[in-house]
Amino acid sequence: MSRKQQLKALEAACREINLRLTPQRLEVFAELARAADHPTAEALHQRLVRRMPSLSLDTVYRTLATFAEHNLINRVETAESQARYEVPHARHHHLICRCCKAIMDFDWPQLDRMTLPDEVAGWGHIEKTNLVVYGRCRSCQEDR
Repeated sequence: MSRKQQLKALEAACREINLRLTPQRLEVFAELARAADHPTAEALHQRLVRRMPSLSLDTVYRTLATFAEHNLINRVETAESQARYEVPHARHHHLICRCCKAIMDFDWPQLDRMTLPDEVAGWGHIEKTNLVVYGRCRSCQEDR
């Protein structure tokens, strides 16, 4: 999906849930859609404040939380204390380097076709499944 299509989808989704699409929210989403590095709120704020000097870090945090609550963006669960974010696209999983914290997307169609074990499937309503793999990237291995 192109960025233009992503923004149109965001506008439609916001209308559907009755969420005002402010210029700040639009810019946060657009910057996140451009990002390939799964940025933190702080990293997004640093990028955006160059264009929007009055944008507060709190606004970025609240916008990300609102978007995540409505499933308009994904919060990437990591072992580190800072959340990372991405605009959803095709189903994928994540590799996270424990050293440099880089996140890489990867596809695993065989895993995606699997069903959950019966004891988990009976837990309740499962909304989403994904795999996060932790390790050390090649760059960090070579630096060692």
